[in-house]
Amino acid sequence: MRLYHNPMSSNARRTLMTAIHLELPVELAEVDLMNMDDRRRLAELNPNVKVPVLADGSFLLWESCAIMQYLAGKAPGQTLYPEAPQARADIDRWMFWCAQHFAPAIGVLTWERAWKGMTGCGGADPLEVARGERELAECAFVLDHHLAGRSWVCGDSLTLADFALAAPMMYSDKVDLPLAQYEHLQAWYARVQQLPAWQETTPLW
Repeated sequence: MRLYHNPMSSNARRTLMTAIHLELPVELAEVDLMNMDDRRRLAELNPNVKVPVLADGSFLLWESCAIMQYLAGKAPGQTLYPEAPQARADIDRWMFWCAQHFAPAIGVLTWERAWKGMTGCGGADPLEVARGERELAECAFVLDHHLAGRSWVCGDSLTLADFALAAPMMYSDKVDLPLAQYEHLQAWYARVQQLPAWQETTPLW
């Protein structure tokens, strides 16, 4: 299998963490998203022109959470994505919630406070920053409350949900995400950061 990725992409990082944790042999192909030739080649793999993309023979799969679930299916006996219907539904719930709410809220702040300036699109828009902080606060409250008394998002065991939710937080310090007051969320995030899969995918800034 080949994973097209960029180490600065949180979406790509969650898929790579999954592969590493599952000890799956994955060939890495780094895509330079600032290079037009790389972007043209990426468009041939994913019409959305985004990473990650997983190639397994002639089968191409994009969307990071779908890739994570596919990788789990390639690892017999894995526990990141158990087969029990309710356990799997709980994991799905948090992965979908992350994609719909948590990651987009963080994305507003990473764009305004980091990527916008780096790509020559101007300075941060105070109204957008305020919107991002408001939406992130709503999400962080939900996740922090849920994590009270739990080691991991879906109970006592690490699952795909933890990788999905932690990956967007990789820019917490760089863009000053307002999350310090959420003690349960912070304790969980610290546990994730101790995982080999997290440490092996930390980009060199």
